[in-house]
This record gives sequence, C-alpha cells and structure tokens, in this order.
Amino acid sequence: MNKQSIHDRIDNLRAALVEQDLTAIIVPSADPHLSEYLPEYWQARLWLSGFTGSVGTLVVTADFAGLWTDSRYWVHAADQLADTGISLQKLAPKQPNHIDWLADHLSEGDSVAVDGNVLSIAEQDRLLSAFDAHDITLITDRDVLTDIWTDRPALPTAKLYVHDAQFVAQSAASKLAAVRTGMTDAGATHHLLSSLDDIAWLTNLRGADVDYNPVFLAHLLIDLKEKATLFLDKNKVSSEIEQSLKDSGFTLVDYDGVQEALGGLTPEDLLLLDPSKVAVGTLSKMVDNVGFIEQMAPSSLLKSVKSDADIDHVREAMRQDGAALCEFFATFEQRLANGERLSELDVDSILIEVRSKQPNYVSPSFPTIAGFNDNGALPHYRATPEKFSYLDVSEGEGGLLLIDSGAQYQNGTTDITRVVGIGQVSSEHKRDFSTVLKAHVALARANFPDGIASPLIDAICRAPLWQAQMDYGHGTGHGVGYFLNVHEGPQVIAYSASTPKERAMKAGMISSNEPGLYREGKWGIRIENLMVNMPVKQPTETEFGDFLNFETVTYCPIDTRLVDKSLLTDIEVEWLNNYHSQVYAELNERVSGAALKWLTERTKAI
Repeated sequence: MNKQSIHDRIDNLRAALVEQDLTAIIVPSADPHLSEYLPEYWQARLWLSGFTGSVGTLVVTADFAGLWTDSRYWVHAADQLADTGISLQKLAPKQPNHIDWLADHLSEGDSVAVDGNVLSIAEQDRLLSAFDAHDITLITDRDVLTDIWTDRPALPTAKLYVHDAQFVAQSAASKLAAVRTGMTDAGATHHLLSSLDDIAWLTNLRGADVDYNPVFLAHLLIDLKEKATLFLDKNKVSSEIEQSLKDSGFTLVDYDGVQEALGGLTPEDLLLLDPSKVAVGTLSKMVDNVGFIEQMAPSSLLKSVKSDADIDHVREAMRQDGAALCEFFATFEQRLANGERLSELDVDSILIEVRSKQPNYVSPSFPTIAGFNDNGALPHYRATPEKFSYLDVSEGEGGLLLIDSGAQYQNGTTDITRVVGIGQVSSEHKRDFSTVLKAHVALARANFPDGIASPLIDAICRAPLWQAQMDYGHGTGHGVGYFLNVHEGPQVIAYSASTPKERAMKAGMISSNEPGLYREGKWGIRIENLMVNMPVKQPTETEFGDFLNFETVTYCPIDTRLVDKSLLTDIEVEWLNNYHSQVYAELNERVSGAALKWLTERTKAI
C-alpha cells in the first residue's frame, strides 16, 4: 500500500475526530461477529494502517498513531508501518496495552470512540473499567469512518450451500434441541449467537463470506420454546435451503433485523450470550433492564467434540491431504534439483494445485506461510508479490524453509507445518530442529486427565525446549473445526491462556501440536500435526479417574534429514519411526510414481 495514502487517511481521520469533538479513536481488527478473518467491509484497521496481520489494534489521537500487536507480527508490522507515521507498540508482559496507554495519556473529560458494531461486550467492560477511573468517556454509537472511507467495499453476497449430507452426522433440528438443553441448564429464556462458525455448525450450512472459513454473515436468536430466528441476507438463500431451515425450526429475517428483535425482549427474559463473541452494537436497541447470562455458548462445546463419524471423515481428509503433500514435496524437490529457481510464492501455488485435485476440496484453510531462512523466523509471515524471497543458497551453504498450510475439505479441515532443508544444512539447523521435534513428541505421547484445563498441558510440550533454555512466543495448540474455522475453541494449549472450566479437554476434540523455535534474522522451525483426544485404550490404572491421550491424524513425513539422532532418546526415535510407518501405511496406495518414491524415501526408519 502506498505510504502517502496511509498518511492521507490518518490525516482525514484526525479531521473527523476534530469535527466530532473526539479525542481519540480505537480501530480494532474485528467485525460484528468478532471473527478472526474479516470481510473486506470490516477491514478498517488494514485500510487505515496498511498492516496486513490478522491481529492488531490501531489508536489515533491528534498527535499520536500507534498499532498494538503481539510478538508474532513485530518484525512484519515494523516493516509495513515504516514511514507511515504509525508507531509499532509491542504487546508484551509488563508493557502497556492500548487501553493502558489511553488511560495514562488522556485527560479528564476526554472522549474515545470505537465503533460498537465491532466491539465485544467483554472488551467494552475492560475499556469502561479503565476509563471510568480517569473520567474518560467511551463512545460506541458512531462509525467515524463513514465519511472518510468513501470507497468502502460492499458486504459479501456469496450464496449459502449445504454441508454435504454424507459428511453430516447430526441434523440441524437435533443440534438446535441440544442447544436448548444447554439454555435450560443455564436458566436462560433466550440465547443470542453472533459467532459465525457456531451458526454454520448449528444449521449444517456453509458459505463464502469470509476468506478461508466456510461461513456466512448471520446472527441467531433462539428462545426456549419453538422460535429460532436466523438473521441474514435472504438473497443468499435458495428456496430449497429456506424450506430446509423452516423444517428444522428456523425462521429467516433480514440481517439487520437483529437489533429490533432484541429490542422486543422484556425484563422477564434472561438472555444467554458469550460476551467475547457478541458486539455492543448488536444490543443497541435492547431495554436496559433485560437480564443477561454471560458464559460460553452451548454450541461452542458441542461443536468442539466431534462424533466418531466426524473423526472418521477427518481421518480420510487427512489421508487426502497427505497424498497431496507427497505430490507437492516430490514436485518441489525435483524442480529444485533440476536447477529451477523457486520462490516462496511458488510454494503456495503448487500447494493449491495439488490439493485442488483431491475429492471434496473447497479452498485453503488459511493463507499459506512459506518462509525461507529469516522469513521463517516470523511465525505469521506471508509472502506477497510485493515482498517475497527466492529459495537461493550459495554453494556449500544451506537454509531452512518453513511451510505452514492447510485446506478446507467437505470432510475435514487440515493444518500442517513442515520444515525442509535447502542446500547444505548445518549442525545448528539440526540441533534446533531436533529440539523442536523432542517437544512435539513429548506432547504427542502425553497422557492427561479427562477434563483437565487445556492450557495446563502446554508445559509438557515446552519442557524439552525449556531444558535447553529455549522457548517460542505463540501457543502450542489450538482447536480445529470440522469443515469450519481452522482456529476453534474452547480448548487452547497455551500456558498464557486463562484456565476456566470451559477449556476442559474432552474426548473427540481436535487440536494442533505445533511447538517452534525462531532465531530472528536466521531461521524458524515449527513442526505441526493435528491430534484427536481419545480415551486411553488399555488403562494400567483405574482408581485415579479417566485419562485421555492423543491420536495423531496428520499423515505426512517429518524430514529426518534435519534430525540429529544423537539428541533423541530411544523413546523419541521409536515414536518417529512408528509415526513414519503409519504414514507410509496410510498413504502408499494413494500415490504413485515420483510421489510414492518420495514417500518411501522419507518414511525410512532412522
């Protein structure tokens, strides 16, 4: 993006603040559904700042503009914000976040605007808690960008489609009944859902309103008796889908009708909602004395626990993905061996080409991360036509290429990270890779109590790295949806996360296992597989409660050419060899020619 354009936009925003008698504005990375990936209409922070990362908060005052983001994006953000007049503000322990900064730098009587349509109830509570003590006013009932973002994109209009029935184990009507049971348990008379993956799961519908996630813009208001109102653009809905929804107990109303419907609730009603997944603006017409029950939506847990049938479909999707990756790596390595000059962008295009040949393929599940050498040290790096690297090494030298990619299939969502060596890799490369592998194996082999808070098991994975006085700045694992969002809660394997009972590990959940190591300016390493929580098959003890362990369901070789076997224990070597034996067994009949030769070579025991 042109840096002068950013200066102009910030200047215009400051003029709008003056005109509206505002001291500051907060522009988060969010939409009315608090989504991770946003329709273009809601990408205000990107439009204003030019920063393309998925997480970041922009604050602008008369004499300051700063963007807060976490360690995954520091180098990336510093590059994109250079010469824009926007300073990078690093989110880190003991450093002020944007709320702290505003509370410290504004004066009594000042006012801060943030569009309530993209502000969660939970975030509003945090802002009010900080601002009230300083007599700073929070204004959420206006969109300051209305007059300056004159070419704002329109809302998406993609048609809805049905999640293929052969891959759906539970009807929409039965899912709706299960949600109502959760409402009864919570004591609610009504329940509001704005999170798009919950709505897609509950209706057994999919869409294309958001890149990478097969969801559609909608809100859903459910009562305990018989009414479930789905607010969406009805032009996206075919007559067949509309009839199916009606048969399942859903009524269709226009997307912008949700505020009016909520305005009809009375003081006798109790509305269940997740304050982190509902925007303030959605509740703008509610009367003040309607009661709230603020907790995780019942569908969030129901969705996270996959059925046996779902898991079988996911295993098949993983086999398809593994076969595609065999073709990818065989093609990729042969082209390099032939002397062809490839770039990080080529990695993405080849991956899409081979995956799109697989049955039930829909799209990538997130933007491919292909980072060579120092770019690999940026955990969420993304090559663009404006800035990318070629996979070039000098004679006698080598480098590491980190590839984090995934796909949406009707029968599952995939997410995998592998690292490959280019040229002559060093002993330092192998030491770092082997240490990360030790961490990956530690978690893959773990047993843990059924129902344990997921953040608590993070230390199991990090222990080998901590022992070597190494660490990484991101979480170890996230939940993964079933032909839905590649990042799905409630479970998260990250010691920095809170540990409420809602994060409990349950059988049937799918999570990633992705420890890493990043040396800024040198290289990055991450090894990622997806795993299913399974009951321990043959318990050796029973008096201490039920235990779970992981079944790894990603089938793709880990590059043993980067392994220093002397750094692994016998148990770790056995795990790696057993894993590769399973990968070969799952994939060898699905590939042929160069791909089969590559698979056979890469799954040899060490």
